[in-house]
Amino acid sequence: MKIRLATSSDLPAINDIYNQAVRKKYCTADLDEISLAQRTKWFERHQSDQYPVFVAVEDDRVVGWICYSAYRAGRRALQSAAEVSYYIDEENLQKGIGSQLLQFSIDEASKYKFKSLFAILLAANLASLKLLEKFGFERWGLMPHVADIDGEICDHLYYGRKI
Repeated sequence: MKIRLATSSDLPAINDIYNQAVRKKYCTADLDEISLAQRTKWFERHQSDQYPVFVAVEDDRVVGWICYSAYRAGRRALQSAAEVSYYIDEENLQKGIGSQLLQFSIDEASKYKFKSLFAILLAANLASLKLLEKFGFERWGLMPHVADIDGEICDHLYYGRKI
């Protein structure tokens, strides 16, 4: 598997993988699938020199992705903190791709002057919680009972680590 900077030609695969998570529930707080046009606008906000998107590629196929996102964009006191988001193609779960992507993002963080990384996730996303803890992320915050997933209420968590 190879990890590289994403290009616009990767957007259909990135979007398909994300929409798998939407349909699965509890892997994202989005309840509606994202259109390719919406994904394109999202990608335009992720400049490769500041908040890049990376893809995991196996046999010329995108099998997962990870990105850095601004936390409270425009507030300079917070510019050394970045949110990490990652998604793996459902046919490629349990193959270590998430571990490789998360380790890659930790290793690359200092190149972008990030001193803290954090992930925001639903408490019911146990696989992601285990992955984050495996890489030294700790619970930094709890927003109790704020997410409503089709009538089921769950907590929103912030997990973070220093670089």
